[in-house]
Amino acid sequence: MIISVVILAMVQMYSNNTFLFDSYKKHAQINQYASFLVANKEYGYENKNVTLYDLLNEFDMEDELRRKLKAKKAQLTYTVVKSIDLSEDSNESAPQMSLEIGATVLREEDNSVALMRLQLR
Repeated sequence: MIISVVILAMVQMYSNNTFLFDSYKKHAQINQYASFLVANKEYGYENKNVTLYDLLNEFDMEDELRRKLKAKKAQLTYTVVKSIDLSEDSNESAPQMSLEIGATVLREEDNSVALMRLQLR
């Protein structure tokens, strides 16, 4: 009786660990996708539906990896968090500058990751 309880407890611990490692693997993968936005200045400041290949099309890659990335659809959503006016002078001839802090959210199937962006306008 005690042995069966111990065996059931070990099976339960194994299944919990397997679930945790599987979810960690998914989160690590979506975090890697967020790094694609850091290297690409063209995407991330507007709302778009793209493939992951679009974010990396300027890099050389193997055909198999290119096909996998083309098959994965992603949605980019940009939201302005805060805009700071840097114009010290009210003179209209002076260039108007502002600092925009925003968040880009990369959604892919059931995972998402956010990346804070800083832009000088």
